[in-house]
Amino acid sequence: MATPVPGPRSSRIVAARRLRRPATRRERALFLVEGPRAVSAGLAVGGIQEIFAGVGAADRDAALLSAAGSAGVPVHVVTDDAVASLSETVTPQGLVGVAELPRHGLEVLARARLVAVCVETRDPGNAGTIIRTADAAGADAVVFAGDCVDPFGGKCVRSSAGSVFHLPVVRGVSTEDVLAAARAAGCQCLATAGAAPTGLDDLEAAGGLTRPTAWLFGNEAQGLPSAVVTAADTVVRVPVYGQAESLNLSVAAALCLYASARATRTGQSGAGGTGRGGRL
Repeated sequence: MATPVPGPRSSRIVAARRLRRPATRRERALFLVEGPRAVSAGLAVGGIQEIFAGVGAADRDAALLSAAGSAGVPVHVVTDDAVASLSETVTPQGLVGVAELPRHGLEVLARARLVAVCVETRDPGNAGTIIRTADAAGADAVVFAGDCVDPFGGKCVRSSAGSVFHLPVVRGVSTEDVLAAARAAGCQCLATAGAAPTGLDDLEAAGGLTRPTAWLFGNEAQGLPSAVVTAADTVVRVPVYGQAESLNLSVAAALCLYASARATRTGQSGAGGTGRGGRL
């Protein structure tokens, strides 16, 4: 391993800490990845440029760091305060990687069958969880349209649990362009709204989810803009059977994405099954 970096004020740590700013991430085409699961996912696709490990993490994640070193990725053992200064979360995991920022555009929708589109979604936890869920459901891409949270910010990346490396994540595009690209690819565009006349269960039962689909999810407080709802092919509600006023955005997205994934697999000859199990 490399010579230990003294602490939070070292030039290497200061340079990495600047990546907490969206503008710096865009300028340098790099972002921070926290935790062994996310760092491991980045290493698997060759996307990690260097790793910072606190003293405790260096012992705990020794096998991961050894594999990174063997792959030619520089590993810097630093003070716990130094690595904590790179984290944007309340409970730092002591391990942070610097990763290359993916540069995907709407061309990734060309052959897509299932896409999650977040429109003006602001909460990084919800955004990261939707990326993780879309990955688990076998989606082809996640798109962040309009004034959205940066999906490559620290809290969002951590919530994605490494899935940010598993499928294309597109950002900085207009909703109009997303709708046009999705329709050009043959996808139906389904908007989600609590007062919609069409229920998710009814749409699935009627075979309405066997087509390639782009699901449109909105802002946590206001939902989707009215213009987006109007432009959608169908507006769908996720049924609420109890007394809760509504569902959390990422939970509603999970139900919609898995309904599409289930319908698509059931509709394929010889498909079906339950898929492999995964950690929750």
